Amino acid sequence: MGEEKRTLVYSRLRPILRDKGFNDFVDFMEYVRNDKSGDARVLLANRLTTNHTFFMREPEHFELLKSKVFPWIEREFGGERDLRLWCAGCSSGEEAYTLQMLAQDYFENKQGWNLEILATDISEKVLAQAYQGVYSKESLSTMPEDWLRRYFRNYDAANMIVNDAVKKNITFRKYNLMEENMPFKKPFQVIFCRNVMIYFDGATREAMARRFQKALAKGGYLFIGHSESLSNMNVGLDYVRPAVYKK
Repeated sequence: MGEEKRTLVYSRLRPILRDKGFNDFVDFMEYVRNDKSGDARVLLANRLTTNHTFFMREPEHFELLKSKVFPWIEREFGGERDLRLWCAGCSSGEEAYTLQMLAQDYFENKQGWNLEILATDISEKVLAQAYQGVYSKESLSTMPEDWLRRYFRNYDAANMIVNDAVKKNITFRKYNLMEENMPFKKPFQVIFCRNVMIYFDGATREAMARRFQKALAKGGYLFIGHSESLSNMNVGLDYVRPAVYKK
């Protein structure tokens, strides 16, 4: 590690050591390794990484959702008309709102569909940001113009806010992805968990992928980040294309 990076890491971790009473970094890393809840790893990842998320990130996933996944849901679940989509690790909400707007676009002329999306994160701070739904106009630069007109309104000179018609269909909830038992009554047709598993070791990623597999409906899709992979993992999910898997 270069001296510049070493200084950056130390500066970001020192407040944790002070607040939690650790004597040195060795003690803290031992705590991280032994913490079965996963909270310590999330804390470490949050301190060492920049929480950089934005609308329409990795757009090929959204194109697949519109062209293949939503039509599959419409065919297979047309009787119950219930979209069950989980945005896991939703951070400050950009991805969840993008998914909701895509769903409303596709299903708006198809009567009777329940389009409520579940969005979870372990951080109460980012969930509060997501629930508020206020974003800078600069961060919305990649947003289609018609979406800005339909799904946002001005908040102040520099920011816009998501319309209530979009907000009402998203349930934001605190949830730790390290929990072994997922408290969901019905399986999901789609799970988005992008750029979350990269922070964990191979065994933890595999265990998490198995839990996602159990939470998916038959034929359901899991979307992960392009820097992530489930290769060489026996988790009951088939490869579809980079960062996309199917049960």
